[in-house]
This record gives sequence, structure tokens and C-alpha cells, in this order.
Amino acid sequence: MSQHLIWRRDDFLIDTDPDRLDIPLIHSVLTASSWSPGIDLNTVRTAIANSLCFGVYHGSQQIGFARVVTDHATFGYLCDVFMIEDLRGHGLGRWLIESCNQHPTLLKLRRVMLTTSTAPWLYARCGFEAINRGDFVWHISRPDIYTSQGQ
Repeated sequence: MSQHLIWRRDDFLIDTDPDRLDIPLIHSVLTASSWSPGIDLNTVRTAIANSLCFGVYHGSQQIGFARVVTDHATFGYLCDVFMIEDLRGHGLGRWLIESCNQHPTLLKLRRVMLTTSTAPWLYARCGFEAINRGDFVWHISRPDIYTSQGQ
């Protein structure tokens, strides 16, 4: 088991300890998000258990989150990044992404990717470059998978 890392800024803290995460908060934000509407709690738990996660805290309250799906050797996929609405616009999202990028695991990866339709300016400021080349990135997309399960 690897050691958990902590970054501090003023009264805020970023921690990679998965046991500290507020799973109900993460689930409530993700299920209401544009990228995973209706995601069920067990799927969130499984995703967290199999990812490198970053919680952002103000005191004992979690206020943000990001996770990286990775093989810990060559590739990482940054996803599920959020900051609670009341604390957006204070640079905490940028600090979160920069902290993710400084994690020793991510520093050694050949490629870190993300897909987003929101805040591209944030990711550009943190070193990400848009690919946007024809036939370069491919995917299978199932945007309604969480709303169609259990029917």
C-alpha cells in the first residue's frame, strides 16, 4: 500500500486517502452532473476503489474531488473532477488539478488524458493540450448507461 499524500493551502487540504472520502457527497454531485447523471452509489464506490483519488477539504468537510484511473506505469485518465458550487472561482479547482499532476504516479506516466465539455480553459492552464485531430481519439460512448440500468 502506498503512502497517502497531502497538499495544504491556507485552510484547505488535498488528501489522497480514500478512507477520508465522503462517498455520499461524491455520489450526490456525480449523479447530478452532466457527465454521469443517475450513476448509482455502488458504481461510485467501485470506481473510487479502483482509482487514485484526490479529496479536497475545508476543515473536516469535503468540498472537491478528482480521480485518476491508471495502470500506475504508463497511462492515466483524469475524471470526475468537481468543486462544490459555493467554492468555485477561488482557484481551488486549478490547485486540485495541479496537485494531481504533481503526484509521483502521474509524473512518471507517458500519457494522462481527460475528456471534458466544461472548463477547458482550466485544463489548458494546467498543462493539458486539446488533441482535436481527425480520427485520432476514438471512444465508445454510453451516455445513458446509468439511467437505463435496472429497467
